[in-house]
Amino acid sequence: MKTKILNIFFDTYNMEEAVEKGNELLESEGGKYIVTPNPEMCMIARKNLEFRNILNVADMVLPDGIGIVFASYLNKIKVKERVAGFDFAKALLKSHRKEKLRVYLLGGKKGVAEKAKKNIERKYKDVEVVGCRNGYFNETEEIEIIKTIRKLKVDLLLVGLGMEKQEKFIFYNKGKLGSKLSIGVGGSIDVFAGKVNRAPEIFIKYNIEWFYRLAMQPTRIKRTLQIPLFILEIIFDK
Repeated sequence: MKTKILNIFFDTYNMEEAVEKGNELLESEGGKYIVTPNPEMCMIARKNLEFRNILNVADMVLPDGIGIVFASYLNKIKVKERVAGFDFAKALLKSHRKEKLRVYLLGGKKGVAEKAKKNIERKYKDVEVVGCRNGYFNETEEIEIIKTIRKLKVDLLLVGLGMEKQEKFIFYNKGKLGSKLSIGVGGSIDVFAGKVNRAPEIFIKYNIEWFYRLAMQPTRIKRTLQIPLFILEIIFDK
C-alpha cells in the first residue's frame, strides 16, 4: 500500500515489512532498486520531474525522515514508521536469506569504502563484499565500474553518491549492472566505515536525529532548513 506526499508515492511498510520485501527483491531476477527519500529529496523532486519519476518507479520507496511520517498523518493512508536507509541496509545485511550475500560498495572518499568493507565483513559473517570503489569518477571510469559490478555477479549494490546523483546512477544503469538489488544509501558507507558517527540512540528514539547532525555539522544548515520549507509545502499542498 502506498501514500502520496508531494506527488511521491511512499510505501507504508514498517521496518520488518520493508526488510521482508527487500529479501524478496534479492531473490528476484535482478535489476530492482530501492530509494529512501527524506524531506530534502522531496523538495528537489517537487521541481525536478525527472528525479520525481525515478523515485516513483522504484521497486520500493521508503520514508527516510520523520517529516515524511508526520506529513502522512494528513492522508487517509499513513506511513507506519520512519525507515531510515542506514538502518534498513543494516537489517538487510543481517537478515538476508542467501547462503552468502555478495555486496558491492560504491561511494565515499578514497579509502572509505575499503574500510566499510572490512567492518561489514567483520560484523556480518554471511556477507562477502566482493568489491568497492570511491564515489569520484568520470564517464569513462563509470563504464568500467559498471562492467566490473556486472562481472562480480553482485546481489546487493549499495550506492552512496549523494541524493539525486545516486538514484540517477542506479536508474539509468540498472539494466547493465546485473545486481539483484540496488539501494541509494547516501552517507551510509561513511557510517559503515566509522568515519561518521550515527546519532546517539536517544536522538533517534525521539526523532531528532536531524538536530544531532546539525550540531555536529553546522554546515548542514541549508539542508536542515528544507524541513520547515517541506512542512509549508505540505500545508499549501493540502
